[in-house]
Amino acid sequence: MDKLDPKTDGATPDIVEQNIEKMKELFPDVFTEDKVDLDALRETLGDYADERQERYSFTWNGKSLARRIAQTPSTGTLRPCPEESVNWDTTKNLFIEGDNLEVLKLLQKSYHKKVKMIYIDPPYNTGGDFIYPDDFRDNVKNYLTLTGQTDDEGGKYGTNAETAGRYHTNWLNMMYPRLKLVRNLLMDDGAIFISIDDCEVANLRKMCDEVFGEENFLANVVWEKVHTRKNSSKYFSTSHDHVVVYAKTKELWDRHLLPREDSSAYKDPDNDPKGPWKPDPITAHNYYSADYVVEKPNGVQLRRPEGRYWAFSEDNWLKKVRDNEVLWGEGEAYPMIKRYLSEVQDGLVPTTIFSRKFAGDTAVAKKELESLLGIAGIFDPDVSRSFVKTRGGWPVVCLYASELRKIAGQQGGHPP
Repeated sequence: MDKLDPKTDGATPDIVEQNIEKMKELFPDVFTEDKVDLDALRETLGDYADERQERYSFTWNGKSLARRIAQTPSTGTLRPCPEESVNWDTTKNLFIEGDNLEVLKLLQKSYHKKVKMIYIDPPYNTGGDFIYPDDFRDNVKNYLTLTGQTDDEGGKYGTNAETAGRYHTNWLNMMYPRLKLVRNLLMDDGAIFISIDDCEVANLRKMCDEVFGEENFLANVVWEKVHTRKNSSKYFSTSHDHVVVYAKTKELWDRHLLPREDSSAYKDPDNDPKGPWKPDPITAHNYYSADYVVEKPNGVQLRRPEGRYWAFSEDNWLKKVRDNEVLWGEGEAYPMIKRYLSEVQDGLVPTTIFSRKFAGDTAVAKKELESLLGIAGIFDPDVSRSFVKTRGGWPVVCLYASELRKIAGQQGGHPP
């Protein structure tokens, strides 16, 4: 049999059947006539089975159905379009146009546990930015209608307005099955980055704690999306979005250091055999239990300043003195130590603040997108709708995607 091409393979696995087979391998004694004996399973799990009626949980109306939707095999297929593609035989990128839930199901077989990094930019649930419910009896027609590629005769729009009475519930039911499927695609040392704003960040965190495990939470990055103040805001002028980060298995994930752009602060004026260095304080804000007296060569004795702590144990401090790595200074000034360039990490640890200087903002993203597509006013509803209809979809530019790829160690071109 010819090897399946991951760019065209449309097969989708039965997730429920796979889970049952795994359970049979682990607990064959809990199956009776090919069904799970729940009482036997509880006895097998012992103290790990929680039978209390009240327990800590995150639930909502429709959660069970959302779980079943994720497990239901897809009836769709992927149709290749080599004539619309660039470098079909050699490209390392894949662009799939369609409903993302169906596509995630179709990717399960070819990409199960093969993806190092996933970035998603889901609807923020601002009241009118996504369509529901998930109904795929006529997938292509449904997708074309809801994305504005056909007129209203073939389908109907729906929005998640607060007046619907299930404002958060509908969003959760849309997100939950997709996150369940996304997790299956991640490698054991992979990670997922999810953009969101304040409207649903709390619910997203709770949902991801369940899907990925709260022990696999890595960070909540805050991105400075705008730098101008809105004085028309009733309460606060919002300047940020969030990027919530989870690992598949935290112990296996290792972030990559960001490039160190400037090492000019390190000099070697005294021809130190260890190479360039810069002066660093011997105290820090972080609490350290060491409490000793530093005696300078001029006889001055110093205790740590109030509110600050020695940055080293007494043994490490005395070693630096013996190795001539101390800059004593004049009078009662506190000494400094030499921080060598050769001893610092080869790069910068990423922080949870993405400033506009570091990752750009929405204004810069708009300019880049318009330059890329050659169309002005791309975020104007009439312009974007026209572009979707004539070009069959348009890519989303994530300004900080390149920085996320560096942190996750994901190489290559823009993600599909």
